[in-house]
Amino acid sequence: MPLFVSSVASGSNGNCYYVGNDSEAILVDAGISCRETEKRLARQGLSMQRVKAIFISHEHTDHIKGLSVLANKYQLPVFLSDGTRAGCRLAIPDRLLHPLADLQTVTVGALTITSFRKYHDAADPHSFLINSGEHTVGVFTDIGRVCERVMDYFRQCDAAFLETNYDEHMLMGGRYPFFLKNRIRGGYGHLSNREALELFRQYRSPKLSHLFLSHLSRDNNDPELVYNLFSEHREGTEIIVAGRYAETAVYCLGSNPLLAPSELDVHMNVTYG
Repeated sequence: MPLFVSSVASGSNGNCYYVGNDSEAILVDAGISCRETEKRLARQGLSMQRVKAIFISHEHTDHIKGLSVLANKYQLPVFLSDGTRAGCRLAIPDRLLHPLADLQTVTVGALTITSFRKYHDAADPHSFLINSGEHTVGVFTDIGRVCERVMDYFRQCDAAFLETNYDEHMLMGGRYPFFLKNRIRGGYGHLSNREALELFRQYRSPKLSHLFLSHLSRDNNDPELVYNLFSEHREGTEIIVAGRYAETAVYCLGSNPLLAPSELDVHMNVTYG
């Protein structure tokens, strides 16, 4: 069964990533408004009716801005850590909120989502690995450093959203105050282009077909610069820059790259453990 992957939004002004098959899908983060999420999914030929759950990486506004409205409107279960929940002011009923722990697995139809803790300056932040049985997608953004888990999970991926937040020279020569520069590069902030490229070159799988360069800084990075940097080493991997202000195309992992997502809305049970 093919798996469809896209970036709905990526950057400090909002983050939201879509992974799904013909029957069900999940969103990782909901950092833009419900209305804007719906508009962007519609332009991609996708439907919120297929989304069966939302997974939240951490409590920063650019990851939860649209969460309450989206979850309530579509009655979607939301998975988030206790620390993340405590750091949010969510107008969501308890029955829709499900705790998320380190190395927990959640099953949404044919999708299995694994959460794991990451280094970031948030209460209890998590990254995610989504597996469909045939394909694996990783969401590795807002990470301050590349740990062994990131290396291990990255090498399993057919597609990945990988943070390339800043160019080191642009950051250090830019207008940010020194304390903020240190926060960004201090091991609990964000990944630089250089750190992400090292992970890509050393730990990618031969089956990695799509790499989404994600969470680019508006002031400390340049889309063309980072695209060219990774393209020099792409080999068989398609490089996509995930934009701040618009969605990407929908990319298909599977035997038929011309297949578009169907509009079937098949109810699937959600379990977690």
